[in-house]
Amino acid sequence: QIQLVESGGGLVPPGSSLRLSCKASGRTFNTYTMGWFRQFPGKEREFVAAIRRDRNTILADSVKGRFTVSRDNAKNTVYLQMDGLKPEDTAVYYCAGDQRIILSSVRMPAQYDYWGQGTQVTVSS
Repeated sequence: QIQLVESGGGLVPPGSSLRLSCKASGRTFNTYTMGWFRQFPGKEREFVAAIRRDRNTILADSVKGRFTVSRDNAKNTVYLQMDGLKPEDTAVYYCAGDQRIILSSVRMPAQYDYWGQGTQVTVSS
């Protein structure tokens, strides 16, 4: 079991960068697939990115070329580097983790057992 805490959100102008962090408790972080999701008001959570324990990364088409996901197992932390932010990236961003998720399911929020509390990202001039 792990607990997840996100940080790094904020209000930035279009074209800016932010790096979100998600720190996990526990000693088995390196065995987890970690995902990033975002939620727009009134909408379901949307897949953004995932990184598997072998460091294979998967990105949503909407963020390819702008966002990067990485992990530092020594720090029990997964990162979402967001460059070229657009107003349509405004959302609450969540990290999630699961030990048993398979590759074909990483885009499905229901497949993740553990979630952080979310961090607000607002892109506005």
